[in-house]
Amino acid sequence: MTAEFSIAGRRIGAGAPVYVIAEVSANHGQDYETAVRLVRGAKDAGADAVKLQTYTPDTITIDSDAPAFRNGTGSLWAGRTLYDLYQEAYTPWEWQPRLKALADDLGIQCFSSPFDPTAVDFLLAMGVPAFKVASFELVDLPLIRRMAQTGKPMIISTGMATEAEVDEAVTAARGAGASQIALLKCTSAYPSPPE
Repeated sequence: MTAEFSIAGRRIGAGAPVYVIAEVSANHGQDYETAVRLVRGAKDAGADAVKLQTYTPDTITIDSDAPAFRNGTGSLWAGRTLYDLYQEAYTPWEWQPRLKALADDLGIQCFSSPFDPTAVDFLLAMGVPAFKVASFELVDLPLIRRMAQTGKPMIISTGMATEAEVDEAVTAARGAGASQIALLKCTSAYPSPPE
Protein backbone atom coordinates (compact mmCIF):
# COMPACT_ATOMS: atom_id res chain seq x y z
CA MET A 1 0.00 0.00 0.00
CA THR A 2 1.40 3.38 -0.98
CA ALA A 3 1.02 6.66 0.88
CA GLU A 4 -0.64 8.25 -2.14
CA PHE A 5 -2.68 7.25 -5.17
CA SER A 6 -5.08 8.84 -7.60
CA ILE A 7 -8.75 8.72 -8.46
CA ALA A 8 -9.34 9.52 -12.13
CA GLY A 9 -6.03 11.36 -12.31
CA ARG A 10 -6.55 13.39 -9.13
CA ARG A 11 -3.66 12.76 -6.73
CA ILE A 12 -4.65 11.91 -3.16
CA GLY A 13 -2.22 11.74 -0.26
CA ALA A 14 0.41 13.69 1.63
CA GLY A 15 1.11 17.03 0.01
CA ALA A 16 -1.95 16.87 -2.27
CA PRO A 17 -4.94 19.17 -1.84
CA VAL A 18 -7.78 17.75 0.26
CA TYR A 19 -10.07 15.51 -1.82
CA VAL A 20 -13.63 16.62 -1.03
CA ILE A 21 -16.44 14.09 -1.46
CA ALA A 22 -20.04 15.33 -1.26
CA GLU A 23 -22.48 12.74 0.07
CA VAL A 24 -25.68 12.41 -1.97
CA SER A 25 -26.87 9.24 -0.24
CA ALA A 26 -30.51 9.56 0.88
CA ASN A 27 -30.49 13.35 0.83
CA HIS A 28 -32.50 13.34 -2.40
CA GLY A 29 -35.69 12.30 -0.59
CA GLN A 30 -36.68 10.04 -3.52
CA ASP A 31 -36.82 13.03 -5.90
CA TYR A 32 -34.56 12.82 -8.97
CA GLU A 33 -34.48 16.59 -9.48
CA THR A 34 -33.27 17.01 -5.89
CA ALA A 35 -30.49 14.51 -6.62
CA VAL A 36 -29.52 16.56 -9.68
CA ARG A 37 -29.47 19.73 -7.57
CA LEU A 38 -27.24 17.98 -5.02
CA VAL A 39 -24.73 17.01 -7.72
CA ARG A 40 -24.76 20.53 -9.18
CA GLY A 41 -24.47 22.00 -5.68
CA ALA A 42 -21.47 19.78 -4.96
CA LYS A 43 -19.74 21.10 -8.05
CA ASP A 44 -20.64 24.71 -7.18
CA ALA A 45 -19.28 24.20 -3.65
CA GLY A 46 -15.94 22.95 -5.00
CA ALA A 47 -16.27 19.23 -4.28
CA ASP A 48 -14.02 16.86 -6.21
CA ALA A 49 -16.58 14.05 -6.20
CA VAL A 50 -20.09 13.01 -5.27
CA LYS A 51 -20.84 9.70 -3.60
CA LEU A 52 -23.95 7.59 -3.89
CA GLN A 53 -25.03 4.42 -2.11
CA THR A 54 -25.95 1.41 -4.23
CA TYR A 55 -28.38 -1.06 -2.71
CA THR A 56 -32.06 -1.89 -2.67
CA PRO A 57 -34.13 -2.59 0.44
CA ASP A 58 -34.25 -6.26 -0.61
CA THR A 59 -30.46 -6.55 -0.91
CA ILE A 60 -29.71 -4.95 2.46
CA THR A 61 -32.40 -6.31 4.81
CA ILE A 62 -35.62 -8.31 4.94
CA ASP A 63 -39.16 -6.98 5.14
CA SER A 64 -39.88 -7.88 8.75
CA ASP A 65 -41.84 -6.30 11.56
CA ALA A 66 -39.86 -8.22 14.21
CA PRO A 67 -38.25 -6.12 16.98
CA ALA A 68 -34.75 -6.86 15.66
CA PHE A 69 -35.73 -5.12 12.41
CA ARG A 70 -37.15 -1.99 14.03
CA ASN A 71 -35.29 1.11 15.11
CA GLY A 72 -35.21 1.50 18.85
CA THR A 73 -36.32 4.44 20.90
CA GLY A 74 -34.13 7.49 21.00
CA SER A 75 -33.55 7.81 17.26
CA LEU A 76 -35.21 9.98 14.65
CA TRP A 77 -36.63 6.78 13.20
CA ALA A 78 -37.90 5.17 16.41
CA GLY A 79 -40.30 2.32 15.72
CA ARG A 80 -39.83 2.28 11.94
CA THR A 81 -38.69 -0.90 10.22
CA LEU A 82 -35.32 -1.07 8.54
CA TYR A 83 -37.00 -2.14 5.30
CA ASP A 84 -39.21 0.96 5.35
CA LEU A 85 -36.24 3.23 6.00
CA TYR A 86 -34.13 1.68 3.25
CA GLN A 87 -37.08 1.92 0.86
CA GLU A 88 -37.20 5.64 1.59
CA ALA A 89 -33.44 6.20 1.52
CA TYR A 90 -32.10 4.17 -1.40
CA THR A 91 -31.02 5.82 -4.64
CA PRO A 92 -32.88 4.12 -7.51
CA TRP A 93 -30.39 2.28 -9.67
CA GLU A 94 -31.85 3.76 -12.86
CA TRP A 95 -30.85 7.24 -11.62
CA GLN A 96 -27.24 6.35 -10.97
CA PRO A 97 -25.85 6.26 -14.54
CA ARG A 98 -27.59 9.58 -15.26
CA LEU A 99 -26.17 11.16 -12.10
CA LYS A 100 -22.70 9.90 -13.03
CA ALA A 101 -23.08 11.33 -16.54
CA LEU A 102 -24.09 14.67 -15.03
CA ALA A 103 -21.09 14.62 -12.70
CA ASP A 104 -18.83 13.76 -15.64
CA ASP A 105 -20.28 16.67 -17.63
CA LEU A 106 -19.67 18.99 -14.67
CA GLY A 107 -16.08 17.80 -14.29
CA ILE A 108 -16.38 16.02 -10.94
CA GLN A 109 -16.15 12.34 -10.11
CA CYS A 110 -19.04 10.10 -9.11
CA PHE A 111 -18.65 6.83 -7.25
CA SER A 112 -20.60 4.84 -4.70
CA SER A 113 -20.73 2.55 -1.70
CA PRO A 114 -21.92 -0.84 -2.95
CA PHE A 115 -23.61 -3.07 -0.40
CA ASP A 116 -23.52 -6.40 -2.25
CA PRO A 117 -21.68 -8.02 -5.19
CA THR A 118 -24.44 -7.17 -7.70
CA ALA A 119 -23.95 -3.50 -6.80
CA VAL A 120 -20.19 -3.83 -7.39
CA ASP A 121 -20.85 -5.27 -10.85
CA PHE A 122 -23.44 -2.59 -11.63
CA LEU A 123 -21.03 0.18 -10.62
CA LEU A 124 -18.17 -1.39 -12.54
CA ALA A 125 -20.32 -1.42 -15.69
CA MET A 126 -21.20 2.22 -14.96
CA GLY A 127 -17.50 3.10 -15.02
CA VAL A 128 -16.98 4.44 -11.50
CA PRO A 129 -13.36 5.43 -10.78
CA ALA A 130 -13.33 4.14 -7.17
CA PHE A 131 -15.33 2.36 -4.49
CA LYS A 132 -16.26 3.60 -1.02
CA VAL A 133 -16.72 0.95 1.66
CA ALA A 134 -19.39 1.93 4.17
CA SER A 135 -18.56 1.44 7.84
CA PHE A 136 -21.31 -1.15 8.16
CA GLU A 137 -19.70 -3.21 5.37
CA LEU A 138 -16.16 -3.17 6.78
CA VAL A 139 -16.67 -6.67 8.20
CA ASP A 140 -18.14 -8.08 4.94
CA LEU A 141 -14.83 -9.52 3.77
CA PRO A 142 -16.24 -11.22 0.63
CA LEU A 143 -17.61 -7.83 -0.47
CA ILE A 144 -14.27 -6.14 0.33
CA ARG A 145 -12.50 -8.79 -1.76
CA ARG A 146 -14.93 -8.33 -4.67
CA MET A 147 -14.26 -4.58 -4.75
CA ALA A 148 -10.51 -5.15 -4.42
CA GLN A 149 -10.49 -7.56 -7.37
CA THR A 150 -11.55 -4.71 -9.67
CA GLY A 151 -8.26 -2.89 -9.14
CA LYS A 152 -10.10 0.36 -8.42
CA PRO A 153 -9.05 2.59 -5.51
CA MET A 154 -10.91 1.86 -2.27
CA ILE A 155 -11.88 4.34 0.41
CA ILE A 156 -12.78 2.41 3.56
CA SER A 157 -14.73 3.96 6.44
CA THR A 158 -13.97 2.54 9.86
CA GLY A 159 -16.85 3.69 12.07
CA MET A 160 -17.72 1.16 14.80
CA ALA A 161 -14.79 -1.08 13.83
CA THR A 162 -12.14 -2.44 16.13
CA GLU A 163 -8.50 -2.17 15.17
CA ALA A 164 -8.52 -5.92 14.46
CA GLU A 165 -11.52 -5.56 12.11
CA VAL A 166 -9.81 -2.73 10.23
CA ASP A 167 -6.69 -4.89 9.92
CA GLU A 168 -8.77 -7.82 8.61
CA ALA A 169 -10.46 -5.59 6.01
CA VAL A 170 -7.18 -4.12 4.78
CA THR A 171 -5.56 -7.56 4.71
CA ALA A 172 -8.52 -8.94 2.72
CA ALA A 173 -8.38 -6.03 0.27
CA ARG A 174 -4.63 -6.33 -0.22
CA GLY A 175 -4.90 -10.10 -0.58
CA ALA A 176 -7.44 -9.66 -3.38
CA GLY A 177 -5.21 -7.22 -5.24
CA ALA A 178 -6.01 -3.74 -3.91
CA SER A 179 -3.02 -1.45 -3.70
CA GLN A 180 -4.83 1.89 -3.52
CA ILE A 181 -6.55 2.04 -0.12
CA ALA A 182 -7.49 5.01 2.03
CA LEU A 183 -8.91 4.60 5.54
CA LEU A 184 -11.36 7.12 6.96
CA LYS A 185 -12.01 7.73 10.63
CA CYS A 186 -15.78 7.86 10.77
CA THR A 187 -18.55 8.51 13.27
CA SER A 188 -21.44 6.15 12.62
CA ALA A 189 -23.99 7.56 15.06
CA TYR A 190 -25.85 10.17 13.07
CA PRO A 191 -27.58 12.42 12.44
CA SER A 192 -26.68 14.43 15.48
CA PRO A 193 -29.50 15.79 17.63
CA PRO A 194 -30.77 19.18 16.37
CA GLU A 195 -29.80 20.93 19.59
